[in-house]
Amino acid sequence: MDTNTQPLDLPVPLSFSLSELAGSLGDFGTIIPLVLAVALVSDVNPRYILLFFGIWFILTGLYYRLPIPLEPMKAIAVVVIAAGAVGGISAGEIAASGLILGIIFLLLGYGRLFEIIERWVPQSVVRGIQLGLALLLFKSSAGFVIKDPLFFSIGIAVIVGFLILVRYRSFPDLSSICVIAVGFIGGILISGIPPVSLIPFPQLVIPLPADIPSALSTLVLPQVVLTIANAILATSLLTKDLFGKDVPPKKFSATIGLMNLTSVPFGGFPMCHGAGGLAGQYRYGARTGGANVYAGLIFIVLALFFTSPQVLSIIAVGVLGALLVFVGIEMGRHSFKTDSLFVTVIIGVLALVSSMTIAFIAGMIIVYLYGWTRGKKVQSSC
Repeated sequence: MDTNTQPLDLPVPLSFSLSELAGSLGDFGTIIPLVLAVALVSDVNPRYILLFFGIWFILTGLYYRLPIPLEPMKAIAVVVIAAGAVGGISAGEIAASGLILGIIFLLLGYGRLFEIIERWVPQSVVRGIQLGLALLLFKSSAGFVIKDPLFFSIGIAVIVGFLILVRYRSFPDLSSICVIAVGFIGGILISGIPPVSLIPFPQLVIPLPADIPSALSTLVLPQVVLTIANAILATSLLTKDLFGKDVPPKKFSATIGLMNLTSVPFGGFPMCHGAGGLAGQYRYGARTGGANVYAGLIFIVLALFFTSPQVLSIIAVGVLGALLVFVGIEMGRHSFKTDSLFVTVIIGVLALVSSMTIAFIAGMIIVYLYGWTRGKKVQSSC
């Protein structure tokens, strides 16, 4: 383990500065498009997704005292979005997947199994997952450029302008606040002001026995690998890189389990932590859990007072693409702190052209076959 890292039991004071507010918006470019797309193609209510995101953003910030992000579980979100064109996936199946994953990761978080997983997953594989995420962020941003080149260009110009100010003047990086503000203003000018409506009381979403087999095969299996690799191992490693804090992966696993078991039955969407979100929040100024509190309050206000996906779709999508470009740069920069550039690049490219699951499995095979044939000891991610 890196001797320069500090244990989590040394509390980090919460800050609520403008920089923390700016950092709190750093992962909106990932969260908002996924939540919007899921809401448009399924019968999941976006207000409850936002509500539980808000609650758990605040709880996570207070617990870790660091800007540890939350994101929709990407494998599940992608499957739900893709299935929307061919009949869709029911709210019961989504709830079943979230409950199953909640149980799995809660058990992993309170047992010794994650210590074994961490010991045997090499650092180069985790760095490869980080590189793959960076490449996927660039790919996602390209889609936003095509849809909205004008606001993408404006967003890039704002971020570059702040980079210059921060470098040559004593000035906080508020680029994410300005970029989101530009996106909202542009969206309102194009589409008008979204309607206001109070959120109704949530109803229990109880999956039927028939929902479980399809949830296991279609949603749970692809998500397990991605969550272990990105939401837990890669986030733990990036926390060391950015803050010098040693947060054991089993802690991330436990909070992922708790947040899903308490949110999904009431209409929340399966969620996890994420290295990309951590890089995004850090890139735009987040240094403490205060950024999470800001993000949580924003999501709770959106959930309580706005209805339908309209409040999310009001943002000009080009500015989200601009945010993703610089988050991808931050993530990619840390991915090259690897003990095997060859393995990391192979995994990153495979994640881009196939899937994160295939890239992870292929990377493990390459590392252990290479290490075995060369007689080398494989370096773990811890």
